[in-house]
Amino acid sequence: MKLKYILKLFTILFILSILSNKSKGQANYLKITNYKVYYGWATHYPQDWMIIRQFENEGKNYFLLVNPQTLETRIDEPSFYKVKPMALTEVRDFFKNSPYIKAIKKAERHSVNTQDAGIENGMPKQTGISLTADLCPSHRPLDKRIFTSIVQEFEQVEKPVPLALSVSGVWMKQHPDDLEWLKKMQADHQINITWINHSYNHRVSPTLPLKKNFLLLPGTDINFEVLETEKAMLKNGLLPSVFFRFPGLVSDQQLVFKITDFGLIPVGSDAWLAKGQKPQAGSIVLIHGNGNEPVGVNDFIKLIHSKTKAIAKKEWLLYDLRESVDKEFENKSDSTNR
Repeated sequence: MKLKYILKLFTILFILSILSNKSKGQANYLKITNYKVYYGWATHYPQDWMIIRQFENEGKNYFLLVNPQTLETRIDEPSFYKVKPMALTEVRDFFKNSPYIKAIKKAERHSVNTQDAGIENGMPKQTGISLTADLCPSHRPLDKRIFTSIVQEFEQVEKPVPLALSVSGVWMKQHPDDLEWLKKMQADHQINITWINHSYNHRVSPTLPLKKNFLLLPGTDINFEVLETEKAMLKNGLLPSVFFRFPGLVSDQQLVFKITDFGLIPVGSDAWLAKGQKPQAGSIVLIHGNGNEPVGVNDFIKLIHSKTKAIAKKEWLLYDLRESVDKEFENKSDSTNR
């Protein structure tokens, strides 16, 4: 009986620690060392997690964990879990029936496109869209109209309003005040941000063709571009998600597989508004929030204003990207193996 009560007490304390961390928001990890890709299985009853990163900060070890059913991520200490290290092939096989691994496999099957490889839409039957806004390096300030408009339009039906931001390392470095403004909006429960890795440098050539441009430029260090961005997120108090957006939406098959080997899901778009692409039910919409694409932002604001009545009736909503991808794959059988 004593053991039973001890286990019950431990479970209660564990839950309280999680709730406490959530109330405080994501911590800033300012002294990260030994940040690396690390795969394994971690469990704390009743939930299984997939480990994708390991790092140290001020003498403590941490994991970046993924819930393979919901695609949510978490930073936590290994001591809370029963842990089994695994090779990438082993852990993918272990979680092969989860929405997370199914989404990775779909991205790999759509890896041959030079532009817009990866996941392009979420649940096709949902009435609404998933909004993604890219924060590429820019000398212009954050286009705050995106955020103030969605809060104003959706505050009576969705609060906080979900959206995903693809953030580059250089943008975070160049725009600390804008980043703090976004974090405050999230802390005030006005918006709920899924942070997407958008590479660190976001290099681009104005003269080279797409097949040799962006992350396909000679000399690109993909390990740096991916992992250094995650470290910058953590240092700035952001929680990395399992998503990756290619700069310019440009990639090749080899690059897609490199990204999925990091445990990341490439996210494209079937509705880049500035290019005149029209969103459909379940679309992953792309606009740029870095001040470089006012046309796309204007089109998005017009779109949500045109849906005012449907929004008020909860007939047209913004969807969390994680939930959209999760729901698309949770009931699908997939026997395809890499």
